[in-house]
Amino acid sequence: MPLKIKKDKIILVTGGAGFIGSNYVNIISKKYLDYLFIIVDCLTKAGSKDNILVPDQKNIIFEKTNIKNIIRLEKIFKKHSPTHIIHFAAESHVDASIKNPTLFIETNILGTNNLLVLAQKYKIRRFHHISTDEVYGSLSKNDKPFTENSPILPNNPYSASKAAADMLVRAHNKTFELNTVITRSSNNYGPHQDITKLIPRFITLLLENKKVPLYSRGEHIREWLFVEDHIDAIDLVFHNGKNGEIYNIPGLSEHTNKEIADLLLKCAKKDDKHISYVSDRPGHDFRYALNGTKIQNELGWKPKINLESGMKRTFEYYKKKHEKK
Repeated sequence: MPLKIKKDKIILVTGGAGFIGSNYVNIISKKYLDYLFIIVDCLTKAGSKDNILVPDQKNIIFEKTNIKNIIRLEKIFKKHSPTHIIHFAAESHVDASIKNPTLFIETNILGTNNLLVLAQKYKIRRFHHISTDEVYGSLSKNDKPFTENSPILPNNPYSASKAAADMLVRAHNKTFELNTVITRSSNNYGPHQDITKLIPRFITLLLENKKVPLYSRGEHIREWLFVEDHIDAIDLVFHNGKNGEIYNIPGLSEHTNKEIADLLLKCAKKDDKHISYVSDRPGHDFRYALNGTKIQNELGWKPKINLESGMKRTFEYYKKKHEKK
């Protein structure tokens, strides 16, 4: 262990080679050079060590482990003595959850339970669970955005598994007095996202001069959050959020999927002929939107990067990645 590392700041980061997790590691490990970050990731198709841009930094250690395997997880706890956990690891693709709900139950529910059991056993000082706006269910066009007190009404196996994980975190806070915080963010976009997700998939298809598939007429509405803004919010909640509380992290940028497609067409200098309208998926939530009053009032956070700027950066990232193939 590097000599300057604080013994009370050993952070276990699950899913640290995935999309949001790797962005967290890349940004935050440079901000806190006296923290030790133990990255735990099983390196599925959504995670890659190449996403970690600071692999030689002395305050980073990587452990290839699946959170479903509690025996291997406990070995990591014994080896590194983590003091805090930030839990990003999850299966997160709605379409995949419809095809294979069991995978999502095993990873998102049983995997989270494994971490909570070990957090309790090894007296973790804070368990920060990364959740999603999808646990709230769907809004109509004119509904007010979800608050942290909105009911949990998931509509697909993915969001149901995340909602169940949220409830487990709450239960460990209330029953066992584990120090926890939960954050629920809007749809993220930015570098290192798996290319099966909407924005990187559309960019990749356009770069290959192929059509992008839009469900129905592209009228579904999502709120978009640039991943770096999300990381800033996570850092604030991790350090300053109140024990047992939930914090929404909104993008404050609602757009239909057709509007997102149009913005990407503009980046690629292509027209509507590159859109293919396809049949809607089962249980497709119409709209997500979050109320961010709590995190803004308590912690002074709001997003800084607007959609057009963030999308240009994202497009350029995937363009460069595509050119290297």
